[in-house]
Amino acid sequence: MAGATQDLDQFVRDALMRGCSRQSIEKALFEAGWAPEQARSAMAAYADVDFSVPVPRPRAYLSAREAFLYLVLFTTLYLSAYHLGTLLFELINRSFPDAALPYANGVEENIRWAVATIVIAFPVFLLLSAKIGRELKQHAIKRQSAVRRWLTYLTLFVAAVVLICDLITLVDGFLGGEITTRFALKVLAAGLIAGAIFGYYLWDLRRDEGAA
Repeated sequence: MAGATQDLDQFVRDALMRGCSRQSIEKALFEAGWAPEQARSAMAAYADVDFSVPVPRPRAYLSAREAFLYLVLFTTLYLSAYHLGTLLFELINRSFPDAALPYANGVEENIRWAVATIVIAFPVFLLLSAKIGRELKQHAIKRQSAVRRWLTYLTLFVAAVVLICDLITLVDGFLGGEITTRFALKVLAAGLIAGAIFGYYLWDLRRDEGAA
């Protein structure tokens, strides 16, 4: 597979050097059986600029420093989101107690632990977000970081799964006649947290594509 990709890249480069138009190159690749995504990806590897030889575009790269920054960033995001949900759930339980489910011991510890995690993890997430944001403004090439894109898509996947499960839970409760204020508030809290994360990072990816 790697050899085929190298052959495709070399073909595009040679064709551009011979002065072939991008449309004619894409047409030749389509007729040869290459998938549209592969052909467009190979073409996108070279900038559409007026120069004597094909000018390559910046490509995704891997940096140990950025891997560290993004791993800490997304870990603190997950911790903050999970414990915010835990805190909201416990507050909902306290505000709308269920007589069939007595308020168990240890809830105070759960609330305290959730608050402690948010107090530490969320400021770290904000500081790292600000730092990375400044670096992205100064060096747009950093948007091509492979670690950044992989972790962003992973976060979108997790948020999407949470949203889907949240909707399934809501429909299941509705069909079972178990919709209560307590239940609805928990579903709403989980949906808002996951939806906010999904919406922000989807917008961030589209912003990257627009910049590209």
